[in-house]
Amino acid sequence: MVDVDTALRASAYNDRKRKSSSEKESGKSTPKKIEAFDPVAHAIKELADAYSMWLVILYGTLVAAAIRYVLMPEMEEPGAILYLLPLLLGATVVPLHKILIPKKYNDLYTNGNWFRGIFLFIFTWLALSFILSNPPLADIAPPTLAGGIDIEQTEGIEDTTWKNGVYTINLNQDTVDVVLGMAVRDNVDADSVQINAAIYYRGDMIKELANGTAISHTEDIEMFESVTNWTRGNSIGPHGSDVGMAWDLGTLEPGEYTLQITMTEQGDPWENTSELEYKILIMQTTVL
Repeated sequence: MVDVDTALRASAYNDRKRKSSSEKESGKSTPKKIEAFDPVAHAIKELADAYSMWLVILYGTLVAAAIRYVLMPEMEEPGAILYLLPLLLGATVVPLHKILIPKKYNDLYTNGNWFRGIFLFIFTWLALSFILSNPPLADIAPPTLAGGIDIEQTEGIEDTTWKNGVYTINLNQDTVDVVLGMAVRDNVDADSVQINAAIYYRGDMIKELANGTAISHTEDIEMFESVTNWTRGNSIGPHGSDVGMAWDLGTLEPGEYTLQITMTEQGDPWENTSELEYKILIMQTTVL
């Protein structure tokens, strides 16, 4: 048995097949209609698209410049408004067209024009913001450490590991003499960075390493350069622009030590600060 739906489909197929065969026999086919090309209308549409493109580019440029030179100097640190405001202003692209562009061109815009216009506005703002917020026009990135921390290889150290901000030292003796090293990195001038650093054991400060002076005014650079056998090699300061610093922590016993570092620089347009915390875990291993 054949159901009704199958029978209807077969009948429709046969009708199309007979119609196609008859058209071939007669040598006739249904002509396809091609719309006539209107060069005047095409030129007007191209002009309307050009007006829209330049309006959006200028708007994105104005928003990027206003945020960089008007809004950012009034802020003390980066905030969500720096990217939320331009994204919200994307909704003003359509009304801006209707206000500034003549109606005879505005009537030609479609939803595709609005989509492309908003996308071009966001891209223009994003690209110019990147240029205006980085050297040589600005400096909004805080200083940081180039490769974490390291210690000088000395007697008694069996092995060391550095992972997720924790530096583990395995000893084959009761105590170890530790020379701690690090390298400061900044995208403008690492020598001018002011650094505060101290090491703590069980919540108590056991030594202050730096008290807020500029790196270039400290003697810790010379100690860093005098050490040639860091346990991690050149991992802490791989670039020539990194400024290395080192401190003699003295003799340390097994336990967990906390290293707290605060680095500050006067950037443009605001002060850039980074606060870092690392753990130094000294463990005694048993030698069989």
